[in-house]
Amino acid sequence: MKGNLAGIFYLGSRHLARQRGRVVLLIGTLALSLFLPMAITVGVDAVERHLRARSAATPLLVGAPGSQLELVFNALYFNKPSVPVLPFRVSREIARETGAQVIPIHAKFQARGFRVVGTSLDYFRFRKLGLVEGNLMGRLGDCVLGSSVAQRLGLKAGDRIVSTPEQMFDIAGVYPLRMRIVGVLGPSGTADDQAVFCDVKTAWVIEGIAHGHQEAKRQPAAAVLEADGTHIALDSSIYEFQEVTPENIGSFHFHGDPGDFPLTAAIVIAPDPKTETILMGRYQPGRAKAWMLRPGVAMEELFATVFRVRDFVVAALGVIGGCAILIMGLVFALSNRLRSDEFGYLANLGAPSATIRGLVLFEAAFVTAIGAVLATGATLLLLGALPRLLVHFAV
Repeated sequence: MKGNLAGIFYLGSRHLARQRGRVVLLIGTLALSLFLPMAITVGVDAVERHLRARSAATPLLVGAPGSQLELVFNALYFNKPSVPVLPFRVSREIARETGAQVIPIHAKFQARGFRVVGTSLDYFRFRKLGLVEGNLMGRLGDCVLGSSVAQRLGLKAGDRIVSTPEQMFDIAGVYPLRMRIVGVLGPSGTADDQAVFCDVKTAWVIEGIAHGHQEAKRQPAAAVLEADGTHIALDSSIYEFQEVTPENIGSFHFHGDPGDFPLTAAIVIAPDPKTETILMGRYQPGRAKAWMLRPGVAMEELFATVFRVRDFVVAALGVIGGCAILIMGLVFALSNRLRSDEFGYLANLGAPSATIRGLVLFEAAFVTAIGAVLATGATLLLLGALPRLLVHFAV
């Protein structure tokens, strides 16, 4: 028996080596047929767990009426910058009238391809984000980098990063803001790793709501159009500052009513379930200029759609995989027919029928085993890479 198995292994391996092109093609077909359904299933499950964890950790969101999912993705993942804006006074009213903690979010602009998130220091405590370098924002114009931002851009505390203008030529005169990096956050495995955090007032400076001017009395004579004892008129050569420094920070000022200043969303942490219920009833869609939602509930709509699509795609891939396996069976059958003369020679040499059947099964078992191992290994590699991929795409 041992010699029979050794002979099957020797003859089978020699045949596979001679037909390596066909064998590689069969292995690749089987591996791909197995990998795609597994990859989609485990990928969707991993994304679901990731999204559920962040949305479940956020009790309430308030924003301007619009798409619930866009509001959630703006406030939690910072990748929907064009949501309707919420007046800042709404967040102040909620905090004053209910005692809830309200964390502002202004996620609209970018800096070198990463989202600039204007918020408050409460955000870092709420998300349990720690620093690996430097400090949190302490004044206007300061910012803190997520770990991935710092790593990919090669920046550290003490460096500078410039916001990206929305338009190449801004006729309103809103200039990019050069922000001082005061700290770097530790990795969290969330969208926070891909963000540039600043105070919400700094985000309003980027928006052009606040700006600073050069001191008029120190301008060159050519820039002064008219002067008397109390007023100085300057020409258009006077520019807005593009960086907040200790020397000019006192000149920065805001225009308009702060209650009208924009937020893209706000995280609301109610002191008790009763207050949470009152807020949900007060800020219902269609009944107020702002609405309140539970991110976890809003995400259920997305999950339901994704699961239906996933099931359809997996079923379709299953059918395609089944067809591929049938074709592989046909290839094996044709191969065995072409080997009929070889099997006849073996029989004439005294090889038992069990040996011939063993040679047929050897090729099929080898292709199946290697294909399954490759598909499983690729799935495990995908599972290991998914956390990094989710962070890279700011999910």
